[in-house]
Amino acid sequence: MFSGSMTALVTPFRNGEFDEQAYRELIGWQIASGTDGLIPCGTTGESATLSHEEHDRVVEVCIDAVGGRVPVIAGAGSNSTREALRLTRHAKEAGADGALLITPYYNKPTQEGLYRHYSHIAGNVDIPIVMYNVPSRTGTNLLPETVARLAEMPNIVGVKEATADMRQVSRIVQLCGDSVAVISGDDFTVLPLLAVGGKGVISVVSNVAPADMAALVDSFFEGNLAKAAELHHRLSPLADAMFFETNPIPVKTALSMMGKIDPELRLPLVPMSDGGRVKLEAALRDYGLLGP
Repeated sequence: MFSGSMTALVTPFRNGEFDEQAYRELIGWQIASGTDGLIPCGTTGESATLSHEEHDRVVEVCIDAVGGRVPVIAGAGSNSTREALRLTRHAKEAGADGALLITPYYNKPTQEGLYRHYSHIAGNVDIPIVMYNVPSRTGTNLLPETVARLAEMPNIVGVKEATADMRQVSRIVQLCGDSVAVISGDDFTVLPLLAVGGKGVISVVSNVAPADMAALVDSFFEGNLAKAAELHHRLSPLADAMFFETNPIPVKTALSMMGKIDPELRLPLVPMSDGGRVKLEAALRDYGLLGP
């Protein structure tokens, strides 16, 4: 259902508030650049520091700005199953094409707890659900066997895998076949993940280089592996730069250097260090995203 190059959108702020105009302009640029899907209110969108009202508004603006041109998979995860259920219901009511739900963080649920979390939400909201597994942020790994159990639910359609573990990705594909789309959550694993049966990426670096990430995925599925590999190697240094400091600090800083948003973040995230900015600017210039 969901495939290709999809962007985990930043949430631009101006004077402490959601910058709706800048957001709409980012969305227009993304779609014009060939992006296949958009994800509002994910980790890159600073969902953890959005109020519930802001979260709802960001999702609604994204859906309105997209206007049905590409799928919108609304971030709807929480460490509270009750809160995740509310966010998922709002995504459905607002007209999102799907919901992206991170594994509950901090609580560190067991595999049975993860199963019950996702199955409860999927059983109560009729919307396609993509699970999001990122143990480095949550402290919990959604194991392939649990993914396979959850794949039996008709509206659990995908898993965003950010373990960078190709053995785990391969095991999910082996167990689930086409019943669950495995989607890369790490920009540097896109090509190898596609090679073992993945369907696409939810990308950070595509915030700044959407056309090239879309071309990488398209080239792979067109059978042009040489072009896909060329783009993989071209994008790799830029993708590394997006993680010089905690995401989304570098990507928002990069977009501000490109003149697309203000460089505002919300505490506890802070502006990029001077040294980090120097390295980031050099990476953007090397890629051709800034003038000489």
